[in-house]
Parts: sequence; C-alpha cells; structure tokens
Amino acid sequence: MSSRLKARGIIPRKSLGQNFLADDATARRIVDASEVGRNDLVFEIGPGAGALTTHLVKRAGWVVAVELDQTLISTLREELGEARNVTIVHGDALKVDFIQLAQEAAHAFGKPFGAIRFVANLPYYITSAAIRRILECGLSIATIVLTVQTEVAERVTAQPPDMSLLAVSVQFYGRPDLLFRIPPSQFYPQPGVESAVLRIRLHNQPPDVDAQKLFRVVKAGFSQPRKQLRNTLTAGLGVTKAQAEAALRQSGIEPDRRAETLSLEEWKRLTNYLC
Repeated sequence: MSSRLKARGIIPRKSLGQNFLADDATARRIVDASEVGRNDLVFEIGPGAGALTTHLVKRAGWVVAVELDQTLISTLREELGEARNVTIVHGDALKVDFIQLAQEAAHAFGKPFGAIRFVANLPYYITSAAIRRILECGLSIATIVLTVQTEVAERVTAQPPDMSLLAVSVQFYGRPDLLFRIPPSQFYPQPGVESAVLRIRLHNQPPDVDAQKLFRVVKAGFSQPRKQLRNTLTAGLGVTKAQAEAALRQSGIEPDRRAETLSLEEWKRLTNYLC
C-alpha cells in the first residue's frame, strides 16, 4: 500500500484521518463480514486506495464508493480496472443523499437490489456522526460493517451497567457485534490506537417507540454523567422532580439509578410513560 501510494505521489492526509488498510487478508475478512451477495447494493464510505473496493466489486451487484479526497479518485479508478458495477462519488458522506444514490444505482443495475449494505473504514474523527448519518439515512439497510477505534466498538456493544448515549442510539436500530481487532501495523500510516471491526445487523421490525421522543429522553438522561435519573430528567426535560420520579417508578426503574445502568427496553418504557 505504501509503495503504491508513494508511486502516485499521494501522501496520507492527517487532516482527513487517513490510515489506509494495507493487509489484503484483513480486507477480505471485512468484506466477508459484510455478507454481501451478487444482487446487493453496497455503499462504501472512504474507499481510499481501494483495499476493500477491489473485493466488493467482485461480490456485489453494485458498489457506490463515496470518497472525500479528490486526489484519490484517479488512484481508485486505476485499482478497480474495468469493473463496471461501481459508481465513484466525490463527496462528503455526512452530506450526500444516499436515497438518491441508491435510486441511481438501481437504475444502472436494472433490477431491484436484494439488500443494501454499508462498509467503511471510518476516519476516527467522524465515527459517531457517520454512524448516526447511516442509521438515519432513510434506506432499509441489512448490515453495516465498520472499521473503528476499538474503544468506540466497545462502547457501541456495551450492556448495562456500562451503557452510553452512543450504545443506546445504535442498539435502537440494530444489534452490534465486535467481530475482531486489527493492530496498527496493518495500516499505512500506522494509527496510534488499535482498531476493531464492528458489524451492526439492523432490526427487521420497526421500532415500537417514536425515535425522536426516545432520543430526547435518553439525551436528557445522559446529560449529567454520574447523576441520578430523577435529577437528570428533571433538568433535561423541564419536568418536576415528582413527575420524573413517578414516570421512573411506573416504568419499573428506581429513581436513584443512573443512565448507564438502563437497558434499551427500560428506556423505551420510560419514554412511553413520559411522552
């Protein structure tokens, strides 16, 4: 990877958090984890020099690769060679219209896709925003496979009493699993932290609680770390302490518990009582 990039005069940009996957065996493992099939549409965020893309185009029906760095586009096209089932988009994954891109890909593919999947080696500085953007993009997604900082993967997959706002936000939409870890030595340049591959399988059934209401309650609960829920809900939602305590008890939750100890189901019950 380093020699290919240097030959093209490309220097990884720290400002974009560029750490290119340089181990082909690991790239194949990541693509295997995505469970992509011949009739599937895959969105790849940050394809870089094509370490994952070269495998994805061989397995997917169509690949939409969204790359922010214009200098990498020509390199990516060279790596993909004559592959015809790929659209390379120069754009910001936090801003592009995934629904429109999916419609354009379906037109090019000529028939409905079997499933829609996302794969990404995310720059660490946009991880949370990118995950939220994907989950809320409006598409019916089967799986999301992300290479993220190990600490983030552990936060996303946490269970009570170690929940976080990020964990609740992701688990509301799907079931996350930390599949395997990747040492810094498998990237160019080497990052200063260990990475991990996170897979999120989206729930088949629609949520049984309004998302906007749930996240308003959850954000209020996590707004003051290490404080009791009776206090955080009072401050965050503008209710009285008596109202907060009543809603918590009706939900089967002791008012002196803290946000990180609640399960997703408890947050749903609490939302229904409060809203």
